[in-house]
Amino acid sequence: MDRLKKIMIADDDPGILDAVSIMLEYEGYEVKSTLNGADLLTMEGELPDLLLLDIWMSGTDGRDICRHLKQKTLTNKLPIVMISASRDIERSAIEAGADDFLAKPFDMDDLLKKIETHIVL
Repeated sequence: MDRLKKIMIADDDPGILDAVSIMLEYEGYEVKSTLNGADLLTMEGELPDLLLLDIWMSGTDGRDICRHLKQKTLTNKLPIVMISASRDIERSAIEAGADDFLAKPFDMDDLLKKIETHIVL
């Protein structure tokens, strides 16, 4: 049997974490989440198949996390979809190394399309 595809969500809004986690689990993904983006800087072991990363997190800028992950050999191929309530910063997210961007609030169908673009099922 094929293993479930894993998605890690980093967002400082517990409501978003819960809602997106429930929807992605319903769609058949294994989901892990964190309220603290800095946790991502020490990822080891089995990596997720995709990272959904908020740009504006308390204490840490998601773009800095993205840059760091894209510079590390272990995580540089990890697809990162950055999300933000500010539609004006898509360019800076891509410049930081993000593979894609989605503005909040987003439609779950749009999120699923972005995920499917970067994860081979």
